[in-house]
Amino acid sequence: MEFKTDFLILGSGIAGLSLAIKASTLGSVAIVTKKEKTESNTNYAQGGIAAVTDHTDSFDEHIQDTLICGAGLCKKDVVDFVVREAPPRIQELIDWGVNFTKSEIPPHLYDLGQEGGHNRRRVLHAKDLTGREIERALNEKVAALNNVHIYENHIGIDLIIQKDISGKPVICQGAYALDINNREIHTYRAKYTILSTGGAGKVYLITTNPDIATGDGIAMAYRAGAKIANMEFIQFHPTCLYHPDAKAFLISEAVRGEGGILRLKNGSTFMEKYHPMKSLAPRDIVAKAIDTEIKQSGDEYVLLDITHRERDFLINRFPNIYNKCLEYGIDITSDPIPIAPAAHYICGGVAVDHYGKTSIANLFACGEVSCTGLHGANRLASNSLLEAVVYSHRVYTEISRHYKKMKQSDACIAQWDSSGTTESDDSVVVTHNWDEIRRCMWNYVGIVRSDKRLERAARRIDLIQKEIDEYYWNFKVTKDLVELRNITTVAKLIVRSAFLRKESRGLHYNIDYPDTLDEFKKDTIIVKE
Repeated sequence: MEFKTDFLILGSGIAGLSLAIKASTLGSVAIVTKKEKTESNTNYAQGGIAAVTDHTDSFDEHIQDTLICGAGLCKKDVVDFVVREAPPRIQELIDWGVNFTKSEIPPHLYDLGQEGGHNRRRVLHAKDLTGREIERALNEKVAALNNVHIYENHIGIDLIIQKDISGKPVICQGAYALDINNREIHTYRAKYTILSTGGAGKVYLITTNPDIATGDGIAMAYRAGAKIANMEFIQFHPTCLYHPDAKAFLISEAVRGEGGILRLKNGSTFMEKYHPMKSLAPRDIVAKAIDTEIKQSGDEYVLLDITHRERDFLINRFPNIYNKCLEYGIDITSDPIPIAPAAHYICGGVAVDHYGKTSIANLFACGEVSCTGLHGANRLASNSLLEAVVYSHRVYTEISRHYKKMKQSDACIAQWDSSGTTESDDSVVVTHNWDEIRRCMWNYVGIVRSDKRLERAARRIDLIQKEIDEYYWNFKVTKDLVELRNITTVAKLIVRSAFLRKESRGLHYNIDYPDTLDEFKKDTIIVKE
């Protein structure tokens, strides 16, 4: 079946939904999302959204914190406009119904949190459920719009690309997507296609990300021939709940911002050895420090201790974390929290310009799927939601300039051809390869890397990819197969990018190249050959 729409948005997080609200003023919008519309990385964001909203803060300070954290790879002009465009985007969210936690201390309007790398409090939050509150408000807003249609339980397979005579990608015309429940593949023809599919945490064995985070948008863009940038910079969140029954539950950066102290199992502190900001150091510093201490001690985790804060304060400020930890017998008001690092955020992605344009015409990207230059080699805490709303607005602004002149292409688009394929009778192949990829990435392409580890990962991933490619074209497409194909593609991009960076910078630490070198003060760009 073929659908025609003015805007095809892949993903239903903060970037996709905020863009849909604005794009609906121009034309029809189709949102393709692979689970329920509320299931996104945004929904799991606990900490908040960083922005200068208090008179004691300044744009210059926020810019400086971002640049320092980015380890020399941030694009200064991008940092500047993202930080300065924050206040109107925050007001927009408030106008759409987002209820940020108010301050009880006049004259401050909102309660502002402080997180790692920030020199002061500037993170707006809705207790410790900020992402869920944003998703609630945006979904309610979208539900009231007549020309926005959400296709839940649909997953993008490949972008539809018109190529020139040499095979070079010229223009994006939409995408093929699988209706997961009915097992049908549909063609979505669109004037503009926007990737807002989120991150790729499920490429790793241990992650804070939900199951949907399989790097779909990055993989689709790469296969289409778009430029991909800085895939070596994977941010490992330093504080993920460590418990045998817990499925990668994030302990927000805000816990450290409110005074949480990192300790070894014996109770001693250790962060003073690694950074003057101690437990409030940037995430890459903290994650590497914890990884080092765990390997040296042989322990499986360290402790995050906030028991010195008042019980009522902790329950009110962190209700979600408090209740979740209680489920596992941990009372954060009296017990230190066992934590370990987990894959959390990808600073690389589909390379875009200042308005979210990719290297392929009519294909845009915003949110975690994109690489804008804001984060550089390491993301400053809570800058991700900010980047998403600023860039979704910029995508809308850019499209608005040309929309009236833009006509739907009448070029013939081939329908998906499943002829010659059969139903898979051996799904264990998918399960086995999925597990092997994630373990391989965790063991060899984690927080600390080496050329030897990267070589091992590359060999294994190449073998798995060949097996998947053969399997993919012989059997009918399923969600599991699409996701496996995508995490394998993203894993290969991460390894290739890590090989190309012969230094250590930000989130990329290679023991064979421990120094940071000026010659690598540039983006790592990969384009499909």
